[in-house]
Amino acid sequence: MQNQPESRPFPLRPAASGAGVTSAVGMQESAGRVRARRQSIFTQTVIWVTGLICLSFLLATLAQAWSNSQLMQRVQEAQQQEQQLQQHHNALEQAAKYYNNPFVLESEARQQLGYIRPGEHAVIVVSPASPPTQSAPRHSAPAHTQGFWQDWWNIFFGLGG
Repeated sequence: MQNQPESRPFPLRPAASGAGVTSAVGMQESAGRVRARRQSIFTQTVIWVTGLICLSFLLATLAQAWSNSQLMQRVQEAQQQEQQLQQHHNALEQAAKYYNNPFVLESEARQQLGYIRPGEHAVIVVSPASPPTQSAPRHSAPAHTQGFWQDWWNIFFGLGG
């Protein structure tokens, strides 16, 4: 029996020697181990705080980039609208210059409205293939066969009569 080592019921050092185990056994934790645990907690805290700060900077940067993108889109839309308005303005200016000419006004009045100068007589040329058209407006009053209240009824409700 001398070749066999002694078997002890408890090992000299426990496998996971935490603070509770060593104090339960009656052994004090070494100063180096306490210092290492404190440094580990401090290091983890510094890492977490640094990570949170970096994450907040990243989120703020992304939010600013999105805001800038939205503003640039609004600027482009406003520039397009301004360009369209400028084109419309230019077209209106050209039309105003065109209609400012007295010869153009006279021509338009004669063609579209059928106006004639005093002392002139309107001549309407009708081709046999086309139906006759009226160039001068007729100012005759329509014959009223309905009563006064029937006229009001037709005005408000749009019923033909």
